[in-house]
Amino acid sequence: MAEASAEFRQPDLHPSLTAAHDGLFFHQFMLAGSAAGVVEHTAMFPVDTLKTLIQTHSRPCQSPPSLAQAIRSLPSALSLYRGLSAMALGAAPAHAVYFSVYELSKEHLSQHNPNPNLAPLVHASSGVLATVSSDAVLTPMDTVKQRLQLRESPYRGVLDCVGRVLRDEGLGALFRSYRTTVVMNAPFTAVHFATYEAAKRVLTELSVDIADDGKIAVHATAGAVGGALAAAVSTPLDVVKTQLQCQGVCGCMRFSSNSIWEVIKVVVKRDGYAGLMRGWVPRMLFHAPAAAICWSTYEAAKSFFKDLNDRNIASSNMRDD
Repeated sequence: MAEASAEFRQPDLHPSLTAAHDGLFFHQFMLAGSAAGVVEHTAMFPVDTLKTLIQTHSRPCQSPPSLAQAIRSLPSALSLYRGLSAMALGAAPAHAVYFSVYELSKEHLSQHNPNPNLAPLVHASSGVLATVSSDAVLTPMDTVKQRLQLRESPYRGVLDCVGRVLRDEGLGALFRSYRTTVVMNAPFTAVHFATYEAAKRVLTELSVDIADDGKIAVHATAGAVGGALAAAVSTPLDVVKTQLQCQGVCGCMRFSSNSIWEVIKVVVKRDGYAGLMRGWVPRMLFHAPAAAICWSTYEAAKSFFKDLNDRNIASSNMRDD
C-alpha cells in the first residue's frame, strides 16, 4: 500500500505540488477552481452587467437608473452578455490560482495554528493571500469586461478593446484598478471565506448523516450566506473600482490619479454618500447565488477528483498484488 501510494503521489515533484490535504493534487485544486469560476461567472454575468451600468452612471443632471430602468435601457437581451468572453478568459486561470492558493495557504497555516479557535483567522488570512494572487491575473480581463458592458461601448470585442487600450492608454490602464481591487477583495474574501467555512461547519454538524447530494446543498447555502454578507460590506470599494476601470469611456468621469480617496470624494460630492452604495442590490443579487454556484461546483469537482484518486490507488494496489 505504501509503495503504491508513493508511486501515485509522484515523488519527483515538489512536496507542495503533490498530494495535498483532502486527498487532491495541486493541479486538481486548480482544475476544480477553474470550473467553479467559469460556471459562476457565466451563470451570473447578466446581473453583473446591470451592476456595471448602474455604477457607471455619471450624468449629474440625471438620477442613477434603477435596476428596472437599467434592464429597459438595454437594446436587446444579448447586451446582458456583452463582455462574457473577456470574463471567461480571465475567470478560468484566476480561479485556478484563487482556490489552489487558498487550499495550500489554509493547509500551511492550519499546521502552524492547530488551535481550532483560530480557524476563522486562518480562513480569512488564506482568503486574502488567494485574492492578492488571483486579482493580478483577473484584473486586466475584468477591465476589458467592464468596458464592453457599458451601454454605448465603443469597442467591437475583446481583441479590439485590448488593442485600443494598449495603443491609447498603455499597459498600465489594464491594471489601473488592481490596487483598488485588492483593497476591496481582501476584506471581501476574508469575510466571505470565514463566513463560508463557519456556516459550512454549523450546517454539517446539524446534519451529520446527510447524503452526498445534501452536502452540495450545504456548500451552496454556506456560500450564499458568505457571498451576500461580503458583498454588502464591500460595495463602496466596488463602486470605486468600476469608476476607475471605466473612466473616460461613454461619458464616464476621468480622474487625475488612481487614488481611492480621490474617487470617493468625487462620488460623494456628486451623488452624496448614497453614491458609494450604488449597485448594492444587483451586487448582492450577484454574489449570493454566485458564491452558492461557485462553492457547490468547486466542492463537487473536488469530490470527483478525490474519488478518481481513490480509484487509481485501489487499481494500482490490485496490480501490485
